[in-house]
Parts: sequence; structure tokens; C-alpha cells
Amino acid sequence: MKEAPNVSGFDFSVIGKGLPRKDAWEKATGAAQYTDDLKLPRMLVGKIKRSPHAHARILSIDTKKAKALPGVKAVLVGSEAPNLYGIMPQTPTESALSIDKVRFVGEGVAAVAAVDEDTASEALELINVEYEPLPAYLTPEEALEDGAVPIHEDKKGNNIIYEGKQSFGDVDQALSRSAYVLEKNFYTQCVNHAFMEPHSALARFDEGERLTLWSSSQIPHYLHRTLSLVLGIPMQRIRVILPTIGGGFGGKGEVASNELCAAFLARRTGRPVKITFEREEVFFTNKGRHPMRMHIKVGVDENGILQAIDFDTLMDGGAYLGWGVVVMFYCAAMLHLPYKVPNVRFHGMRVYTNKPTCGAMRGLGGVQPRFALETMLDEIALKLDMSPYELKRKNAVESGHTTALNNYVRHSEYKKCLDNVVKRSGYLEKRGKLPFGKGIGLAGAHYSSGTSYTLYLAYKPHSSALIRVDTESGVSVYCGAADIGQGSDMVMGMIAAETLGVPYSDVQVYSGDTGITPFDLGTFSSRVTVACGHAVEEAALEINKKLFGVAAVSLGVQGEQLTSQNGKILSQFEQKKSMDFWEAVGKYISASGPLTATGHYTPPRRSASGKVQGGNIGHAPTYGFTAQVAEVEVDIETGEVRVMKVTESGDCGQAINPISVEGQVEGSIVMGMGQALFEEMVAEGDRVINPNLHEYRIPTIADMPEIDTEIVESYDPESPYGAKECGEGPIQPVIPAILNAIYDAIGVRFNELPVTPEKVLAALHERPAS
Repeated sequence: MKEAPNVSGFDFSVIGKGLPRKDAWEKATGAAQYTDDLKLPRMLVGKIKRSPHAHARILSIDTKKAKALPGVKAVLVGSEAPNLYGIMPQTPTESALSIDKVRFVGEGVAAVAAVDEDTASEALELINVEYEPLPAYLTPEEALEDGAVPIHEDKKGNNIIYEGKQSFGDVDQALSRSAYVLEKNFYTQCVNHAFMEPHSALARFDEGERLTLWSSSQIPHYLHRTLSLVLGIPMQRIRVILPTIGGGFGGKGEVASNELCAAFLARRTGRPVKITFEREEVFFTNKGRHPMRMHIKVGVDENGILQAIDFDTLMDGGAYLGWGVVVMFYCAAMLHLPYKVPNVRFHGMRVYTNKPTCGAMRGLGGVQPRFALETMLDEIALKLDMSPYELKRKNAVESGHTTALNNYVRHSEYKKCLDNVVKRSGYLEKRGKLPFGKGIGLAGAHYSSGTSYTLYLAYKPHSSALIRVDTESGVSVYCGAADIGQGSDMVMGMIAAETLGVPYSDVQVYSGDTGITPFDLGTFSSRVTVACGHAVEEAALEINKKLFGVAAVSLGVQGEQLTSQNGKILSQFEQKKSMDFWEAVGKYISASGPLTATGHYTPPRRSASGKVQGGNIGHAPTYGFTAQVAEVEVDIETGEVRVMKVTESGDCGQAINPISVEGQVEGSIVMGMGQALFEEMVAEGDRVINPNLHEYRIPTIADMPEIDTEIVESYDPESPYGAKECGEGPIQPVIPAILNAIYDAIGVRFNELPVTPEKVLAALHERPAS
């Protein structure tokens, strides 16, 4: 059994143990039920007709032939579902189907429900849509040109979605006084989440006009609320259930059109309707990582101490708002850590274009600036004749640091991460000394844990949990957070088991069902372990309090001196005085009825001092940290870059389950490697030409490097069992570590992603002879 380091001083019986997932057998054998596996009596198949134009007015939609086709039970157009929605409820921009104009190739314009898939597909062909084409803008620069047609008319003559500015300290003066200033431009591409399970939704209305929706979503309670708003149904008549989820990475962190269309069609037909996207449709509806153009200045003194960062970015937002504003200000917040930077200025502009909307993707807001800044720090260190490790370590944050944005870092072991990864990888011994074509690179990063920003500010608490204990079902934990494959159900179960002092096998977690679970914001921004973990721990402590009252009477001791461990309730001072946990449960239920308790958590709110745009975005109660070293080999004849090894050290606090932590870190590394070297949504004109997992290249087993991960000794005393995030921080340093290694290998720096063989060969050709 794999175990995590424990520096808490507590003797844990469950926490820190590498326990297998309870859902592992079902997933391995194919027994797990995903939404598309579900079948209901009289179920219809739904499909969505999509626009061939990137930008056009809809003049008319003729559905007569489709409605007359045998087997077609309903047809839906946008005007019949007019209510707008969005993950940013203050500024909704989307509708279930386009109403008066389309804004990207692949936008839905009509939906059908039919007895089978072939009939539904034929019906789509029979729907005739007349369009008036409009100019299509495929880059932010085109969309900002004088005279550009507004993609959204409410933008009053321009296509700027949002422009944000933040400034802390005197950046210009700090740069002018810096001993060395590096100024560079960077570009990152659009990438897709490439989760295994496509979006799928199954809607059913019962005879009482109650809607049940099964869906592959990361945000069941947000989805519940949106269904109510868009369909005009009271929330009390809606239930959202998440079956097994086949990955999300942020791509299922917004309400999707198939969920809404399935519900509308089910209501109209009186029969269940399922809509599962084809892989091409997943790419059309995208919501992937924003392409960014970044212009950055970094100033340091003669000792390499950071003086200022001046950051300007132009973000390609695609056709709709989505998570965009949040991503933009997360980008601003990520400039302040994991280093101490006294003077920071941010200017960001997110622009509408006629392409699929961009949104949240693993490590949202941080991957792009981290790529730029970590490679710049590497370059600055070499200019100062200093090891990048030395420069990064002397600027690294420590526990108790407060950034210029007012992010409070209550706990950090980032320096330990740097020290450990450099030692384990042999970085100092290898850098600059390997044969031409082989190189090694270092990068570091952080990410928020239990984010304190919420889109629905009125919702408090952010996470709630309910625990029911009885001798029939054991310990039942109910929480609204979605387990999207990362293993949060297991984490919540282990926290409950440790607190109650019972085996993990006695605990069953029920999540992602708005009919039985209390409210939770959802699974995004690495918030679940800290936020929902706090709620579960609080509920379990309340259960203990009730049981200790019963046990105290039976054992003739004070309740305050009791503890629960190894299936017993016992005196901390006289351990012979003990009672079986389940005996105490039985006594409590006999005397008082059902044994239940609730727990709640809302993180402390912090924001930047003064009136600063987006000043409350990016704050969190605690932060995870990570450092990575990548080793690469560059084939100078083909230009191929192979990542041979990645060494990682992570500060995730106390690891609840080290096996899960290892899986999260390895997944982050592979995803980051894909963006660094392979992945890109490629367009010809206004069309994505690789909307499938054959031509959109992601890393395969043949590309896998050796991965050596380490959980550093760490414990955040204010987090549930000392835990912090481990799923999004580790993706941040992957790209710069690889690109710093490429520089070490061939002496060329790349400022544009992905680093393809063609780009490597071109750079080698242009490289001056040494």
C-alpha cells in the first residue's frame, strides 16, 4: 500500500493511505454506466442541426418536411427556446439554439427527436435554413478592425467582450531601475480537452411535469438552476443526476446545448430524449483553452531579484462569453505567484471572434502566462550568469506571504519542491553539459485550492455535506460535488472515515444528484478537496459529538475526553473504557431517532485593496505548489522532440490518497506535454479541419516519458487534514520545463506553441553556426 509522507504529528488510520477506488472494478470491466449507456422505455434520439456559416443572419427555417418524416416526433428551433443563459449569470449570451444569427461554424440552429438515429439524421437534412452571410472574423485583430460588424449587437460597435486593467506598485519606475529587463512576445494556440466521454444528456418528464436530467456535467447544481431559468420550470420540479463521468477537465463546466435541447424535446414529446454529441460536435462546442497573444516585460536587479512584471494579453474568446472574464482575471492573478513580485501591471482584452467559444480548461488562466514567465526567468538567469534554479529559489514565496493583489499564502513548501526536484533529477549536474540535441529544463508553478470566488455570490455556503449513519447502510455521505474521474468521492469518503474512526469500506459516498445531495458550486478551479472536504469533516465531527454523548453515559466518562478510532469510541486517558462504534450508533438511534448531521463551508473572502477590476478573482484560502524538470532529446534531422523524463515534486499538503495524487500529477504532465508539442485546433478559413481524435493529435502511449513524481512533506493546518490541490498546479510548469529543456538541447527558444518538428527544423536552419 502506497503511503504519503505525514508531517502532521497525527497517527492517521485512513488519510495518507493508497487505497483503491471503489469504482475501479466497474470502470475496468465496463460495468460502469455513463449517460449514453442509459436506456429508458420509449426513449427518442435527439440530434442538432448545425450552421455551415461562421457568421450569418438566419432569415428563415423551414421544418415542414422534417416534421412530416415518419418517425420524427418533434422539431425545435431557437425562437421556441429564447431565454438566454451563461456560466456568468450577470451577462448571459447563449441560447439553447441560435435565434436570429449564427456566430461560428457548427452552432446549433434546430433540433429533432426521432425514433432512431438514422431517422433523426435524415430529418436534419430536411430542415431548410436560409442565411444571409456576414463578414467572419477569425482572429482578434480582424474583429477589432475599424468597421468590423459587431458579432453581438449589444457591444455597440466593437467586438471587445471585456477589457481589464490591474496595476500594483510603480511598474514603470521599477523597470527603469532594474539592472536587467527582458521584453518578449508569446503566442499560445487553441486546444481541446479531449476527454474520452463526449457530452451526453438524457431528459425525461414524468406525468407530474417533473424533469429528470441525466448528464455528463461538472456542475450539477448550476445546470439545475439553468434548466429552471431557460425552461421556465420551478427548481423544485427538476432533478439532475450524474452517472459515471468520463472526464471533463473544464470542458463540462458549463451548461451544454444538448442538455437544454433534450429537455425541451422531452417536454414536447412526452417521451425521454437522449442527445449525445459526436466527437466533431465536441470540437464545435469546444470551450477549450484560450489562444493568447502576450507581450511581457520582466525586470530584475543585479542579484536576480524580481522587481516588476508588465503583462499585456489579447485573448481570442470565440463566439460567446462563457468563462472568459474569469479566465482573464485568473491570468492576472497568476502573475503574482509562485514568486514575490512587488510591482505588477496587467492589461487584458478578450475579444469576440467567429470561432467556437473558449472557456475553462485544466489550470485555467495559468498555463499561458506560466509558459511565458518561466521561460523568461530561465533566459534572465542565464543572462546574469546564474542558475535558473538559484534565481527561482531566491524569488520563491514562503508561508505567510501576501502578494500585491492581496493573495495570502498561508502555507507554501515551494522552495522544498525546487530543492527536491533539482536534487532528484541531477539538474545542476546536467544543465549545459549534455551532448547537442539533449537538454534539461526547470520550471515551477502554483494553483489555487478551494477558490473563494463564486459566480453566484448569493450562494452561501459554497459546499455542504450531509452524513447519515445507521446500522443498515453504514456511513452514507451526501455531497453535491461532481466526481468527474479525479476521485473526489473517494477523498470525501476517506475524510469521513478518518474523522469517524471507521474503516473506509464502511463509508458510501453519494454525489452529483441534486435530488438527494445538498448544494455545491461544482467541480472546477481545484476547489473540491478543500471546500467540500471541510463540509464533510464538519458533518462527521457533529456525528461524533452526538455519539460521544451516548458513549459517555455508558462508559461513565466526560464526552470531551472521548475519541473515535479503529471502529471504537474510547477514552483518550483510559483506553480500556471503550465502546464499539456501531453499538453507540444503535443506542443513539434507539433513543433519539435517525443519526444525521450537516457540514458547510464558505471560504474566507479576500480581494485587492481599492476598486480593482477582477480583484476578487484568483483568491483562495490556500495554494498548492509544484516544480518540474523535463529532459528531452531533439532529433536534429527530423525536428522531432521527445520528452524522455519528467521529474516532479509537489506540495499538495497532506495527500489524502497518494495513488490518486500520483494519477492527477501524471495526467497533468501528459496534458501539458500535448499542448507543448502536438495539440492544436487547426482551421482552414472559418472551419476546424481536425475535429476528431485521429487528426487532433494527443499524446499516446508511444509518446510517454518516464515520470517520477514525489509528494513533498507538507501539511496545511487550516485545511481538512492538511490537504491542498494536486490536479491543476502540476500542468502549469510542464510547457516551460519542456521548452527550457529544448533550449538547453539546441540553443533555440520558442515563443509560440506547439513546438512542432517543422518549427524545430526551421529554427535549426536559421540558427547561427557556433
